[in-house]
Amino acid sequence: MVTIGAVTFDCEDAATLAAFWAAALDWGVAPGATEEIAMVGGPNRPAGAPSLLFLRVPEAKQAKNRNHLDLHTEDLDAEVSRLVGLGASVVHEKFEWGVHWKTLADPEGNEFCVVEDQPPAAT
Repeated sequence: MVTIGAVTFDCEDAATLAAFWAAALDWGVAPGATEEIAMVGGPNRPAGAPSLLFLRVPEAKQAKNRNHLDLHTEDLDAEVSRLVGLGASVVHEKFEWGVHWKTLADPEGNEFCVVEDQPPAAT
């Protein structure tokens, strides 16, 4: 049996990108972060959630991510505005399959989605 220990991002500056994601998730950057390697987790990370690991690589991002994080929120516009204030940029907005979300890019261009949670159906 295996578990996910970390979701790893290749990047240009590990400490800077870790600081963005720590602020975005309200987690923390582990002590000792450098341009080469940084870890995000800390006491605010939900139990069982993997850490985020950032590793410096020599090549720049070339194309669309093959995998990405989906962040869920009850207030899509407010959350997107907050993330843009931290350094993200909006890529596009979608309404598909009964779901509303916006795809953003972090400061190094890694895409992620912010998904609007639907209120529970009235019974």
